[in-house]
Amino acid sequence: METSETRGAGAAAAELTCTRADDALVVRLAGGWRLADASPSPLAVREALAGGRVRRLSFETGGLGGWDSTLLIFLRRVFDLCARAGVEVDRRALPSGARRLLELAEAVPAAAESAGGGRRPLVARIGDGALAAGRSLPEALRFVGEVTLALGRFAAGRARYRRADLGWTIQQAGVRALPIVGLLSFLTGMILAYVGAVQLRQFGAQIFVADLVGLAVAREMGALMTGIIMAGRTGAAFAAELGTMQVNEEIDALRTLAVDPTDFLVMPRILALVIMMPLLCLYADLLGLAGGALVGVAVMGLGAVEYVEQSRSALALGDFALGLAKSAVFAVMVAFAGCFHGIRAGRSSAAVGAATTAAVVTGIVLIVVSDSLLTVIFDLLGW
Repeated sequence: METSETRGAGAAAAELTCTRADDALVVRLAGGWRLADASPSPLAVREALAGGRVRRLSFETGGLGGWDSTLLIFLRRVFDLCARAGVEVDRRALPSGARRLLELAEAVPAAAESAGGGRRPLVARIGDGALAAGRSLPEALRFVGEVTLALGRFAAGRARYRRADLGWTIQQAGVRALPIVGLLSFLTGMILAYVGAVQLRQFGAQIFVADLVGLAVAREMGALMTGIIMAGRTGAAFAAELGTMQVNEEIDALRTLAVDPTDFLVMPRILALVIMMPLLCLYADLLGLAGGALVGVAVMGLGAVEYVEQSRSALALGDFALGLAKSAVFAVMVAFAGCFHGIRAGRSSAAVGAATTAAVVTGIVLIVVSDSLLTVIFDLLGW
């Protein structure tokens, strides 16, 4: 059985012929398939598939002339018809350029939920999230091993990296972060002092605001606020940088040159953050204490010398040491999350955005979880 359709005029008219033999359907394409000219619709293919006995569809393109996106749209519709009918499609006879463009279009997944589509059930979405987390766990463990080996090579002096990159990352993750860390830490100290003053004023114990602010900032809030700020600032930057390099195939180029991307890209970023985060935490502690002192002296009417002496009696160097230790752990978490999601990002702009979002979320979650564990451990040890 044979059906045909011709659109356009002249020798370059687009032609579509469907020839059916047993369970095979041959689609012959001829003439010019261009947007400026009328082209056949896939209706003839749909009618040929309607019998239900077709198992395989192939193409003949020996007479095919010029083509543009019109041909690609027609082929996509034919592929959709075959997919719904369970028909195998043989693409080998199609032009190589058309095959590559179709493969590229199919490589980008469609959005799971369109604007007008319904949402999947909650249980299904929870299951998908659990499966995705289970698939990413082995990759995360592998990445931890690669970073550990890279740090070992760095300690042995065998890591291949550029010192200029390490210095530049230290500057970006340290000096450039001082304004935002300082502002938020200062305001956090003021907020803590205000919250404490509301309760302590009822008992005439305003002076103990110095104890509250000092201990909270030194042991907890300085490191925690610095970690969260760096997760949103530097962790996102790491993911975006490495994700963009993945899109541009720069990471593949490093592997081609026998350069380990973990040594060259990941290790300097982790070292830079581990070096700078304790310093930023100490800076945040000082500004947090200053913010609390401003509220205590200017708002609550406490004497400046009295406030400072009360803070000195409540604080010890060990309190600052615990906060600095936490900040070093948070630095590893932030750098790991940013580099891990960046280096495994997909090869599209949307994938870079998704990797950046995942890096920030993962970094903040790891910071909060590790902070909870460290607080319990320090308490059990009596520190």
